Amino acid sequence: MSKVPMALEELHRSENQLAAELLRISDRHKADHEVHHVARDIARWSQEHVRELARIARDHDLTLDPEPAHDPSLLAKVRQKGDELLGRHHETSLLLLADLRQVHKEAAGVSLDWEVLAQTAQALKDTELLELAERCHPETLRQMRWANAKVKESSAQVMVTP
Repeated sequence: MSKVPMALEELHRSENQLAAELLRISDRHKADHEVHHVARDIARWSQEHVRELARIARDHDLTLDPEPAHDPSLLAKVRQKGDELLGRHHETSLLLLADLRQVHKEAAGVSLDWEVLAQTAQALKDTELLELAERCHPETLRQMRWANAKVKESSAQVMVTP
């Protein structure tokens, strides 16, 4: 029995989580226009991956929500307001480093999930699944490289500035 549905489900969950994390830091760091806009742009990649995974999951007798998860709850609104208030303090730069670290960790996990799916698709000779992995995985790697580059760009200044 194939374990592909389990891999698809986990990848769907982790892509949703990565998209949410990118949108959260975009909202949290609105004052940094590059972070705000780039994080939103690359979050769309994960949102599209969620849709693609839901589409292909049907071929494996699995139903996944094609719409990326949203957190419209009261808690999310409270968290956003708290983030806005935090953003007005000088510790924002440290917070950005922590947020970028989290994005990098999430993207690294998603990357490994894509690798598992690609290897599985090769073993099963499932060309559609392999094409999906080959199309989406590079975008995940770019998300990870963006977070890494932003850390490199800002960490020295953040850590040595009083």
